[in-house]
Amino acid sequence: MPGALAGLRIVDLTSVLMGPYATQLLADMGADVIKVESAAGDSVRGIGPMRNAGMGPIFLQANRGKRSIVLDLKREQGRDVLARLLARADALIFNIRPRAMARLGLSYGEVERLNPGIIYAGLFGYGEDGPYAGRAAYDDLVQGEVGLPGLYTLACGGEPRYTPLALADRIVGLFGVHAVLGALWSRTRTGSGQSVEVPMFETMAHFVLGDHLGGHLHEEPSGSMGYPRLLSKDRRPYPTRDGHVCAVIYNDGHWRRFFQVLHMESILEQDPRFASITSRTRHIDEIYAMVASILGERTTAECVALLNSADIPVAPLQTIDRLLHDPHLLAKGFFEAVEHPSEGRLRMPANPIRFSRTPARVDRPAPLLGEHSCEILAELGYDRPCIDRLLAEGVTTGQPTRTAPNAPHQGEV
Repeated sequence: MPGALAGLRIVDLTSVLMGPYATQLLADMGADVIKVESAAGDSVRGIGPMRNAGMGPIFLQANRGKRSIVLDLKREQGRDVLARLLARADALIFNIRPRAMARLGLSYGEVERLNPGIIYAGLFGYGEDGPYAGRAAYDDLVQGEVGLPGLYTLACGGEPRYTPLALADRIVGLFGVHAVLGALWSRTRTGSGQSVEVPMFETMAHFVLGDHLGGHLHEEPSGSMGYPRLLSKDRRPYPTRDGHVCAVIYNDGHWRRFFQVLHMESILEQDPRFASITSRTRHIDEIYAMVASILGERTTAECVALLNSADIPVAPLQTIDRLLHDPHLLAKGFFEAVEHPSEGRLRMPANPIRFSRTPARVDRPAPLLGEHSCEILAELGYDRPCIDRLLAEGVTTGQPTRTAPNAPHQGEV
């Protein structure tokens, strides 16, 4: 069955992670994503352990399902090819700063003249109507600007630190997907394309303040900022006698059952800290410290059994390497085996969304640099002599083209 977005053509003028992650998700859902690269290629091609140059693991994941064309956009012939692509596309997604796009002749006005129905989606650092417009932005920088490292200090003390994930890139990439889909839906009703701006700083500020605006939601503050439960120093995996356990004792039922299995039911009537979610939040540090003391007397297996018997959400702490052998993920066929022409058999995390009629899946592995240049040029109407001339002049570079996408096999690798 074709994917939910089959028939959509996306021109992908993105690099590194934020933009490529957005377009990867669109490709998983069936869109024809054409990745435009320079002759040097996306810099992420060179990150991580790899068998062949330019095919690092982050690149292989974030660019699966796409076709690659190399174009020198500083040259008129390269921009002419891109113009043909844009005239036939449903969306252009880019993470180049808007002023650089304008210098390339790719402002919204210029692209709209080529294709009035196109969705022109920019994922970049800061909104164009604010004083930070035009600044360079990276994941670590934006995490710092929205206060994420400082939240670690508030919660645990010590030095501020970045989240050990490219969190801002991936969150903003997700926002980019739903922004593009929203604009495409609007086009089905109005017939008109539009420009869409997805700025990193504002997006992450929205994300962080959703939890931590607190009493400053009111113009006249009713309390401090910060969600106390999330900032508690004991909101962490609980140490046990032989490891750690993750548990969430949250609502009234959880607390009632927790004290029942411990034969401590009277504490609910005697201790006002447990009277409501409001009072529990006010005393969250003391409450979490108490739970830590109780669970610390038991092994991980004993804690899991105890909390499961009370129908309280619980799981032993896992390391990332154990995810590869997680029984739930294996039973779901979460890891798809994909045959790559240069990298061999790859273990690819599947798209987690399940559609009943239009499955999301990995229809083709990540492309070699310029792998589909000749194929795409032919689709755009360039004949063989013209393609050869573009290759000879360095406007594009080409790779042998596969005859058909490699369909993945589901299951454990």
